[in-house]
Amino acid sequence: MKTSPRHPSQFDRNGRLSLPVIGAWLLLLAIPSYALSQLASRIDWRILVGAPLLASIITLLAYRSDKRRAESGAWRIPESTLHLAELLGGWPGAFLAQRRFRHKISKTSYQIIFWGIVALHEAFAIDSLVGWRFTQSAVQFIRSLAA
Repeated sequence: MKTSPRHPSQFDRNGRLSLPVIGAWLLLLAIPSYALSQLASRIDWRILVGAPLLASIITLLAYRSDKRRAESGAWRIPESTLHLAELLGGWPGAFLAQRRFRHKISKTSYQIIFWGIVALHEAFAIDSLVGWRFTQSAVQFIRSLAA
C-alpha cells in the first residue's frame, strides 16, 4: 500500500521527529510535569514518573497498531479507545505518535477532541498549582444551583 510522504518540517530524512515538534511537546509537558513534581512529597516519584510514562507508551503503541491496521485494511482500534488512552494520561505519547506515524493528524473531528483532552490536562495541572481554586469555585457554583 502506498504511504503518504512525510512533511519535512516534522521529520528529518530518517523519519525522526524534528526539533520544533519535540520542543512543542516539551512545552506542553512543562506545566503538568511541574504539577506532578509538587506531589513528590506525598506520592513515590517512581509512580509519578512511571504511570504517565506507561500510559504514553501504551497509547503510542496503540496508535502504531491502528496505523498498521489502517494500512492493511484490518479491524481498527475505535477512536473512543484512543481518546480514552489519551485522557488517562497517554496524550504525550499520542502527540508523538500522531506526528511520527502521520496518523489521525488530518481528521479535524479527532483533533478537536484530542486537543480538548490536552487542554483539560493542562487546566487540571494549572488548577492544582493554584490550590484547586477553579475546581472549588465550580463545586460551589454547582452547589448554589442545587440549593
